[in-house]
Amino acid sequence: MSLRRAWAFLTRLPGGAHPRDDRELGRSVPWFSAVGAVVGGLSGALYWALHSPLGPSIAAVVAVGAGAAATGGFHEDGLADTADALGGSTRERRLEIMKDSRVGAFGVLALVLFTLVRVFAVSSLEPLDGLVALVLAHMLGRAMAVALMGVVPAAAGTGLGHSYTAHLPRAWTAVAVIASSAVAASLGPAGAVALLGAAAGAAAVGLIARRAFGGTTGDVLGAIEQVGEMAVLVSAAGLVATYGWSWS
Repeated sequence: MSLRRAWAFLTRLPGGAHPRDDRELGRSVPWFSAVGAVVGGLSGALYWALHSPLGPSIAAVVAVGAGAAATGGFHEDGLADTADALGGSTRERRLEIMKDSRVGAFGVLALVLFTLVRVFAVSSLEPLDGLVALVLAHMLGRAMAVALMGVVPAAAGTGLGHSYTAHLPRAWTAVAVIASSAVAASLGPAGAVALLGAAAGAAAVGLIARRAFGGTTGDVLGAIEQVGEMAVLVSAAGLVATYGWSWS
């Protein structure tokens, strides 16, 4: 089942079945946003449970950290590698830096800033609002990365960026992205702005990647997910207290 393939590929949690080849990996892509929603639910549940006994700040640190731990820092690694690679002077040098397993100054700075923004955003929310925001953030972050797979070509003929797109079931992928977007848009002004922010962030990273690397890579897709998460949580922090999670 493709859901189990997506679960095993995107998380370090039990219950999945690792893709045996690029075809199985590609066919699991439409399930990425669903896996993100579950990871966000686990992270959000921790925030909800710990908010009262530990306070919002510590609860937010634990919740954001748990989301990263559940995926083995998969997307955070992509963000760091992408940030480091943008420091290269040529396209060839950028792709070479991206393949380097070491994390440089730009990568560390990106990880610190993105983590701090997410923690502060979550900590400003009430327990239930934080839970909803984390589900939405993880779901939309992955949905936006999936959307870019069908729009921006892979930067090279090998690697995860190519593996994702070579066997992508485009119709089902579009359905998954549309469904995730519809859920966000149904959640009132906060959800709609979160969707627009995540989409704008994904588009910006996609344009940068096209210019800097010639297209997307697995690391770029991870960076898009992180940008999407941050955009959703910042939107929630700014709007939920006023508008809640509905249009009424």
